Amino acid sequence: MSAVVYIGPVGWRRSAACRSADPELFFPVSSDGPSRAQEDQAKAVCRSCAVRRACLQYALAANEVYGVWGGMAEGERRLAIRAARDLAAPPAARGLSG
Repeated sequence: MSAVVYIGPVGWRRSAACRSADPELFFPVSSDGPSRAQEDQAKAVCRSCAVRRACLQYALAANEVYGVWGGMAEGERRLAIRAARDLAAPPAARGLSG
């Protein structure tokens, strides 16, 4: 049995710019070749979105692995999470001495 994690309300979805777009646009099969152009199109929709920040926060909190969320692709979100963890680590764990 898997645990259910409450991540807060998702009412922001009603105002999302992507509501009228084809959902497949936001889930390219790779990040290379023609899929790169698809990813760029999805990010363009995100750039015009009033709830982009809420979308990205949701994706990070829910650990969304696939797709473009809040203007960030899968790899970009992984890097952002890693950077945040590195900053949150104690200085000694980051190789810094006090």
